[in-house]
Amino acid sequence: MAFVTRFAPSPTGPLHLGHAYSALLAHDMARAEGGKFLLRIEDIDRSRCRPEWECQIYDDLQWLGLRWDAVPLRQSDRRDTYQKALDELWALGLIYPCICSRRDIETAQAAPQEGASLLFGLDGMPYPRTCRSRMAYERRFPEQYPRPTNTTLRIELDRVADSVFEHRTNSVGNDWQSYACYHETGIGPQLTRGLIEFSREELGVFVGDFVIAGRDTNTSYHLSVVLDDAAQGVTHVVRGADLTEYTKIHALLQRLLGLPTPIYHHHRLIRDDQGKRLAKRDDARALSKYRTEGATPADIRRMVGL
Repeated sequence: MAFVTRFAPSPTGPLHLGHAYSALLAHDMARAEGGKFLLRIEDIDRSRCRPEWECQIYDDLQWLGLRWDAVPLRQSDRRDTYQKALDELWALGLIYPCICSRRDIETAQAAPQEGASLLFGLDGMPYPRTCRSRMAYERRFPEQYPRPTNTTLRIELDRVADSVFEHRTNSVGNDWQSYACYHETGIGPQLTRGLIEFSREELGVFVGDFVIAGRDTNTSYHLSVVLDDAAQGVTHVVRGADLTEYTKIHALLQRLLGLPTPIYHHHRLIRDDQGKRLAKRDDARALSKYRTEGATPADIRRMVGL
């Protein structure tokens, strides 16, 4: 089997040491297996992405000595693909429009026990299903009504479990657990490797009806990343441990859309002196700054422990 990894930065700021570690690790793993290393530019958020940051990504990676084995894939060129997937989910009656603001969700979570602690899930607080009943008739007959656009869309997790999994019995059976798993070769959740399984109840409580398309982007990170990984033939997803919990959502979407589930390798995070995860606002850790100060690619490898 081919061994294909990818590095998928967003051009919203300078690459820092954390990005360097992830890119170098994905590159080295692919080369060690005689496989391919690919690049993807995740630029669906056009309000924050800048051409100059995209150019800087290419410059920084080439300076590090990394070479990718195909033309970089750009998410902004794949909007039709994302829309087609949303149309499929709408036709199955699995997504619905949502007009709730963050404040609306907070208010619903706080009631009826005022002052109780709020439960936070993968995308913030689990959604209290406020808008599930909206457009209920239209969702029963999706072929007669067009999918709403330019609005937030959520996926109805219960219907996914009850209907779609049974619909795909020819491929992997209708048992929930046969869908609720992925393979981890990195640090994984609670430092666990191997087969990672999660329950329907866990998804319902800690994930809930998550956003599958944003109002402004008409897609989401979750939807785009699984479609893009499949399109690029990625077999091993190498990314930071802060994204580990998202893998439950991604494994779910891969099953829904009939896509392969890659092997996941979640790696340690590069942190500052105070133990805080690096972010793009940490310009002091930007690769371009190290370059101008005379650092070499070997120095960067040493700094990140490679």
